[in-house]
This record gives sequence, C-alpha cells and structure tokens, in this order.
Amino acid sequence: MASRLNPYINLDHEARQALEFYRDVFGGEFTAMTFGDMGTEGPEATKVMHGQLETPSGFTLMVSDRPEGMERSEGSSISVSLSGDDADDLRGWFAKLSDGGSVSVPLEKQMWGDEFGMCTDRFGVDWMVNVSEPAA
Repeated sequence: MASRLNPYINLDHEARQALEFYRDVFGGEFTAMTFGDMGTEGPEATKVMHGQLETPSGFTLMVSDRPEGMERSEGSSISVSLSGDDADDLRGWFAKLSDGGSVSVPLEKQMWGDEFGMCTDRFGVDWMVNVSEPAA
C-alpha cells in the first residue's frame, strides 16, 4: 500500500456536522467513533473521537472534536488545497465549500493561466482551489 497524506481537522464540538457538510460537498460516506464508544461518560461522550470521510474522488478527510483540556488554535497556518483539471468538480466544490463561509479570493482566471480561488468554510477551514488549464 502506498503512503497517503490526509487532512485531519480538529473542531470544538462540530465534527459530526462538519462530516455531514463535507459529505454533501464531496460525496461519499463517513464513519464516526465517539469518545462514548471508547468508554467516556458525561458531556464528552457525544463528541467525535475520530471521523473519516472517503469520497468517490479518492479523498480521505478526517475530522474530530477537541477533547476537554486540549487547546485548539485557529489561524491561517494551513490550508487544504484542491487542484486538477476537472473544472466542473472543482468549481462545484468551491461553491459548496464557500456557502456559509467566506471567499477571500474569488475563483477566477489568474495571471498564470489557471482559475484559482480561496475560501474559508463555515467551520473555519481554509481551502485553496486551482483549476488547471487542460494540457495541449
């Protein structure tokens, strides 16, 4: 099996909603294991310990809720990048990801010839989308 690099998003108590949102954006099915499934009781029990979305495009996106006592820092230190030449999929994903979020760079033709855009989704995750010019 080849190695893979997968985004892993940590949230406060929105992991299940995020997994449902990303499933609506990218398609596929997700699984989720809660802290309660592992024996935790009380308010932490319903939080997602590990969620994973497998998409028809071959993406794997992982999401979890931050357990009590673990710090979560938000910021622009990382973005998830989607790129390729399947313009319809990429444009559609950009539109869905930015719905309820914000667009910092509209998805449009850039000086290097590709379409490029940046947005932050409703969960505070930064995304970059690049639609490459088809090879000649």
